Amino acid sequence: MAEADAEDAARPWPPPAGVYAEERGLFQLLQNMLEELLIHQPDDPIEFMINHLKQNNDDAPRICVLGPPASGKTTVAMWLCKHFNAIRVSQETLLFKEVLMQTEEAKAYKERNQKIPNALWANLIQERLSNVDCIKQGWILEGFPENQEQAWMLQSSGIFPRHVVMLYAPDTVLIERSGGKRLDPLTQEVFHTTFDWPSDPLVQQRLVKPEDLSEQEVSKKLLEYHRNFPEIFHIYQKVLKSISADQPSVDVLSQVLAFVQTRHRSAAPFTPRILFLGPPGSGKSLQAALIAQKYDVVNICCGQLLKEAVADNTKLGELIKPYIDSGCPVPDNLVLKLLTERLSALDCLSNGWVLSGFPRDVEQGEQLQKAQINPNRVFFFHLPYESIMERLSQRRTDPVTGERYHTTFRPAPTPEIQARLRQNPKDEEENIKKHLNIYYSNVKALEDFYQDAFYVNADQDPYVMFEFIESCIIKPLPCKKH
Repeated sequence: MAEADAEDAARPWPPPAGVYAEERGLFQLLQNMLEELLIHQPDDPIEFMINHLKQNNDDAPRICVLGPPASGKTTVAMWLCKHFNAIRVSQETLLFKEVLMQTEEAKAYKERNQKIPNALWANLIQERLSNVDCIKQGWILEGFPENQEQAWMLQSSGIFPRHVVMLYAPDTVLIERSGGKRLDPLTQEVFHTTFDWPSDPLVQQRLVKPEDLSEQEVSKKLLEYHRNFPEIFHIYQKVLKSISADQPSVDVLSQVLAFVQTRHRSAAPFTPRILFLGPPGSGKSLQAALIAQKYDVVNICCGQLLKEAVADNTKLGELIKPYIDSGCPVPDNLVLKLLTERLSALDCLSNGWVLSGFPRDVEQGEQLQKAQINPNRVFFFHLPYESIMERLSQRRTDPVTGERYHTTFRPAPTPEIQARLRQNPKDEEENIKKHLNIYYSNVKALEDFYQDAFYVNADQDPYVMFEFIESCIIKPLPCKKH
């Protein structure tokens, strides 16, 4: 009995269950719940998990915005709060906008011009982030943690940012900036006399120069920041991105947003189901072969699959043969039946697959969807018309050896071989144009159908293309709500 149980435990999940779990993010959900259980260690784990699921906040932002003085932390944090409707938490909000248990104690240190202890800051942050608004809407923690001790205290309290934005700029730039920094006491927005002056005269009138902004004070703060920076970087390096603050604010915000919208790689099981779409000659077959070789997924070319069915004399092959022999398109229902059979085979279900050559239009895409063939990565290969013509119209084949050549990129090695080369009729310019016209008439609708697709510049080195495709396969996609 024990042996049977062990066998059952070792046996992989049935693929449909794996697909269901993957599509609905169950692995990530369970991982998040386990993390929360280990952090909070509740007396009643079941009740805790029920409440965790009810909150439905696993996608709420948890972002730290760090950087030296005058690097623009407040501007970035306030912008992120507006964008995500999240809660901004900073020294200023903790001391002057919140009524927390230890607020008065912290203010007393401030009034005596004494440094507020790390433990007191950590307690204030923990209390604020445990409030319902931060749990539901997410939070942007500005300027914290300032040092290694604060970071460890936050972690021991169960506060783990999903993204840490680390702003940086040369000290000379920061010192120059700090002299022109102005604060709107009404909104707490930060402006600058040179780089970001408000257009509203009323706002201009109420701007004030922040305290402690002498050049000597800024230099002192910079020195302290540089002393603490390496330790903080080490703690958060897996979720941290450094972004230059010495560029236009619109570029800073754009790079910050792109980073905080990424999802970190998950340890969840992942079975690749990859679709390559693109015009003839764009390199789909080569990329499919490279992906299949590296990741041991099944490489399925629709055209090749049809030919194999005919060669193997299968029942479907007999139905397909007349169309292949006459050069007519094989009906969608036959292609779909053949594809469904192949993609349902054990190797495809277990290892995953990469498919090229189908679908060619939205109707075929919808038929795939109805047949429960749902790719989890879709790539469109883009290649200029002139490049396609150059690649395809100059292809030649040696009828003796079967070796392929190209009059520009891979010419025949001897005049003898050159003389016997032949061109496949499908590579004649008129036939290429016909196939391209069909592709271009359908591609826009297909792009709309596969809205989460990635776009590949196919007019570059194949191994550069491969690196891009590989990076898109291994990084998680945005969560979809069900």
